[in-house]
Parts: sequence; structure tokens; C-alpha cells
Amino acid sequence: MKKGIHPENYRFVVFKDMSNDYTFITRSTADTKDTIVWEDGKEYPLVKLEISNMSHPFYTGKMKLVDTAGRIDKFRTRYQKKEAK
Repeated sequence: MKKGIHPENYRFVVFKDMSNDYTFITRSTADTKDTIVWEDGKEYPLVKLEISNMSHPFYTGKMKLVDTAGRIDKFRTRYQKKEAK
């Protein structure tokens, strides 16, 4: 490996899946201003995630139905107004 290209500031960071409150701790260089008290009583930086392996449909086997038709209709009506002008 090349010297001097990898970060040196690894520390323990807690990652929290906001959709189901699943948390795990690992070493990371991710910057964050939030903190959380972990199970060992120590305070660690907190990174909030939208999705993790505990909530992703690929890993859970549960598919979420997304209303794409409604989104497409909203998009079309918004840009039809601009084309009319």
C-alpha cells in the first residue's frame, strides 16, 4: 500500500438505522456532530443511516411498495406547466 494516502484518525463510531432503531458500533473515520451513550456507558460519535442490512429489502426479504406512479404524475404536471409558458 502507498504510504500517506489512508486516514489515520480511526475511532469507534455508532451507526444507527433510523427506520428501525438498529445500532451497531465499528471503527470509522466518518465525521459527525451527534453523540450517543453506548451499552458500555461510554459516549461515542453517532452516524444516522436511512437504511442498513436490518431494513434493506434484499436482506430482510420484505419488499416495500413505492408509489412511483404518483411521483411520475406529479413530475409530469409540474413540467407541463413550464412547457405551456
